[in-house]
Amino acid sequence: MYRLLFSLFLSRMDPEDAHHLAFRLIQRLPVFGLGRLVERFTAPDPALGVEALGLHFPSPFGVAAGFDKDGFAVRGLGHLGFGHVEVGTITAVAQPGNPRPRLFRLTADRALVNRMGFNNGGADAAAGRLSRLSRRTDRPVLGVNIGKSRVTPVDEAVADYERSARVLAPFADYLVVNVSSPNTPGLRGLQELDALAPLLESVKVAAGQTPLLVKIAPDLADDEIGRICELVVSLGLDGIIATNTTIACEGLTAPASVVEAIGAGGLSGAPLAARSLAVLRLIRDRVPAELCVVSVGGVETAADVQDRLDAGATLVQGYTAFIYRGPLWARQVNRGLLRYRRNRSAVASSQAV
Repeated sequence: MYRLLFSLFLSRMDPEDAHHLAFRLIQRLPVFGLGRLVERFTAPDPALGVEALGLHFPSPFGVAAGFDKDGFAVRGLGHLGFGHVEVGTITAVAQPGNPRPRLFRLTADRALVNRMGFNNGGADAAAGRLSRLSRRTDRPVLGVNIGKSRVTPVDEAVADYERSARVLAPFADYLVVNVSSPNTPGLRGLQELDALAPLLESVKVAAGQTPLLVKIAPDLADDEIGRICELVVSLGLDGIIATNTTIACEGLTAPASVVEAIGAGGLSGAPLAARSLAVLRLIRDRVPAELCVVSVGGVETAADVQDRLDAGATLVQGYTAFIYRGPLWARQVNRGLLRYRRNRSAVASSQAV
């Protein structure tokens, strides 16, 4: 039914308007106990639970940053079966983001292009909301993703991130430093080691006891990723999220003229899958087994999620396929993961006999 709804209705709407419509419905799931009813149908099996970052995740599959920018729909997303929700990207200073249109579908490629530009209400506004949310027991694990305010010069980025970390870390189960979005001028330059090291050191202090991760771009060269891995380990960070959107748009089904007409932005969805998986393997080869590695990019099916887990991911996130799969996406993934585990257990048992 969702496929028909998407084809006949949602695909004809502006992508951002369609997102807001779906978001409002998800936001209202907890009202009048509706979320609890939905959860009976969507809750992940306890066998899927994961222990990571000193936390219990009901499922290894969660929502990547970008879907819920300000933390308004965390409980609703939990009711749909996601084991964690990463909100953001939140900046120290509230900002409207880039002018619309700024979100585009490439339906044949099961992809999106976005140049949202960290549109959000700012750290102070989010803090009150997340403070109340953090005290609730009926929510998934809450991650908070922070980025540089657009009005802040790059050479003042450390203080900008520090402020967001101090304000938001007390209410986050884990905190993420986003230095990899292509839609904020100068941001990706912060992935260079001479800029990244002092930034992460300062944010780690500001975050206190809250687990800290860094989110990197898929467009980095392999040796750059290796050096970031070494830095993360040397600084004692808790993990890496790989990857953000890509600025590479080769090999798409969509005509080049369509992609050119869309203009600048970050590509997400199925075309990112191969590189995201390659980066995951590269990272896992270079960091200790106990370091949390979150894989995101081109994940759509339970098989995709299981491939990431088999390649060494601690947790897996998705976003783009939500648009193409609909509200039961997490349920589909969780049920599929459970089947994989049961089948593997059955095979292992038969081999042991």
